[in-house]
Amino acid sequence: MDDVEVQAARVVSGTLEREMRLIREAIAMVASGASPRVVLAGIHFGETLLDPARRLALDSGVRLVPLWRADEAGADIAIERIRA
Repeated sequence: MDDVEVQAARVVSGTLEREMRLIREAIAMVASGASPRVVLAGIHFGETLLDPARRLALDSGVRLVPLWRADEAGADIAIERIRA
């Protein structure tokens, strides 16, 4: 890989890590009862992170809901309490 490809890979990796951290924090906020719902909008890799994020949410007793974007590819993510 050349320098441009290496830099691009670093940017993508950093963005994925940052967005996964946001998802983990949203899951923790809803699971703790601090909020009934958190929406993460405008994230770049929402669709890519759906499966691992869904597993984390279920393990924490909350639900992940993909919010599919009508005007462009990808998804925002909502984390919600599971109604009993």
